[in-house]
Amino acid sequence: MDRYKIIKEVGDGTFGSVWRAIYKQTGEVVAIKQMKRKYYSWDECMNLREVKSLRKMNHPNIVKLKEVIREHDILYFVFEYMECNLYQLMKDKGKLFSEAEVRNWCFQIFQALAYMHQRGYFHRDLKPENLLVTKDMIKIADFGLAREVCSLPPYTDYVSTRWYRAPEVLLQSSVYGSSIDMWAMGAIMAELFTLRPLFPGSSQADEIYKICSVIGSPNRNSWAEGLELANVLKYQFPQFASVHLTVLIPSASEDAINLISSLCSWDPHKRPTAAEALQHPFFQPCFYIPPSLRFRAAAVRTPPSVRMKGASDQRTSRRYSMALSDSKPANNISSAKMHASVSAGVVQRKLEMDNQEAGKNEKLEKNCVKQQKYRPPAGNSPVSVNLARTSRAVLDTAEKLAQMTVSGRQQMATDSVLSGSGGRMAPYRYSFEGIFQATKENPVLDISNIGSGSLNKSKMGLIELYYLAKLMLLGSRGRGKKNCYFGH
Repeated sequence: MDRYKIIKEVGDGTFGSVWRAIYKQTGEVVAIKQMKRKYYSWDECMNLREVKSLRKMNHPNIVKLKEVIREHDILYFVFEYMECNLYQLMKDKGKLFSEAEVRNWCFQIFQALAYMHQRGYFHRDLKPENLLVTKDMIKIADFGLAREVCSLPPYTDYVSTRWYRAPEVLLQSSVYGSSIDMWAMGAIMAELFTLRPLFPGSSQADEIYKICSVIGSPNRNSWAEGLELANVLKYQFPQFASVHLTVLIPSASEDAINLISSLCSWDPHKRPTAAEALQHPFFQPCFYIPPSLRFRAAAVRTPPSVRMKGASDQRTSRRYSMALSDSKPANNISSAKMHASVSAGVVQRKLEMDNQEAGKNEKLEKNCVKQQKYRPPAGNSPVSVNLARTSRAVLDTAEKLAQMTVSGRQQMATDSVLSGSGGRMAPYRYSFEGIFQATKENPVLDISNIGSGSLNKSKMGLIELYYLAKLMLLGSRGRGKKNCYFGH
């Protein structure tokens, strides 16, 4: 202890006293806690709950244990120094804390509790005296009653100061957990708003009475286990209806009231954990994102598809338009300029989009014109109906011609008809090439004189007759007048 210079005593508690001191080598101000009982071995010192718990925890909102010293069987803890505790701050406060200040304190405490509970410890003695403050920083201190969650019950029923003691502890339950810290935080949070304790009981029975007068008496639906604990102690709860906390805490917002109400629930299982409390809407302003980061986050967001991109763009434009509508310009002239510039930008963008659409429509029409002659007609279109009728007529004519025979007496007449003059068809008779050549030389064909009979006792081929009829029909449709005369 020769390395430290004691300045003055700053606090006195049940288990020890706290002194303000200076580390001579560096000039750092520290707080030294001197334990009242004697410790005769080093192992006994290191097995203390406060030492074991603080050695395992390193959090900005948990007071830091710098050194453990044992001299002449007296144990000293060297901590970082904090200016005052929360109780002193509230006592000296001339006016109520703002909600922003309350939010700042509670947010830091819940962060420390979430860290502590995650590592298997709960404090069991949360109260304003054990919350140390320096400027805007607050830290949890005094882990003398800290307990491991994994430790086996029964636990002692004397934990925390009575005003911040959870109902299950007041009813001497030997099984409890980190939810008792959450009850204490509900009471502390309410006291920060009013600077008065929420449940100021003068005894254990009076404490339960005060709790019932504020949150109402428990029943089977709200806390069945509590009724069983009361029956074991042969205790009868006083009958009260709950009072809305806005009557007792008028300066608190609706979110703050909601959080305090959930923390001060009869049933420990219905109280939120520290991590859940941090997600409460009351702490939403604590999660601040700078506008520059918001813009970057929005810019780098890449949608998976064009449709999603369009939807995202629409949502962004809506947010932008809402931001413009919510913003208030300094004067009407700047507002008019802003509106005009925005309107001009919108009109220009609209015209560009219209031009693009017009160009797209022209290209589409050109493509349609180019591809129209290659596109097969629909089944019910007039073109398809006419083609179907033509094909049926061709087939009927070919079948009719196939059933006919050409007589020997009319051979020269037939040759004359097919060739147009004196039997020039003879070399090409009954062949597709000959018919095609004769049609080119004399496209006017007349087969009305073809009669029944036989020509060398053979029939024309069906395929030749089919193409003959098809050529006649196509020639007729192409010239717009009847050049083919069908007989039988």
